[in-house]
Amino acid sequence: MQKESNLKEKWEAVIKKLSQQFADGDELTIDAIIYLIGVQELGQGQRKFKKDEKVNLMHIAICKLLEPYGYYEFNFFDDDGWPHYTTLTELPNLKPGEQTVLMKEAIINYFEAINFFD
Repeated sequence: MQKESNLKEKWEAVIKKLSQQFADGDELTIDAIIYLIGVQELGQGQRKFKKDEKVNLMHIAICKLLEPYGYYEFNFFDDDGWPHYTTLTELPNLKPGEQTVLMKEAIINYFEAINFFD
């Protein structure tokens, strides 16, 4: 119960801080946060992205988020600076609620690793 409570508190802190910074206080969705992580990981700053690039940004973020869990491994940067990952293990079949918990936990771990909560 303590872990679940701690997860909820940290998730709310992520939502609050990112929503204030990127959405003028409007609450960001988990997909929006994943997109922001993709932009951060690409490292090309703020610019307009095409629709297919936005999908690729989400993929980059998911790979980065799930890398510590052993699902993906960073492989290389292409000539345009986009990171590429190799699938190490297929993701298990999770119920939607379980997927959400996994992604929230991975997002929190990502932000803890970059000292977001300090």
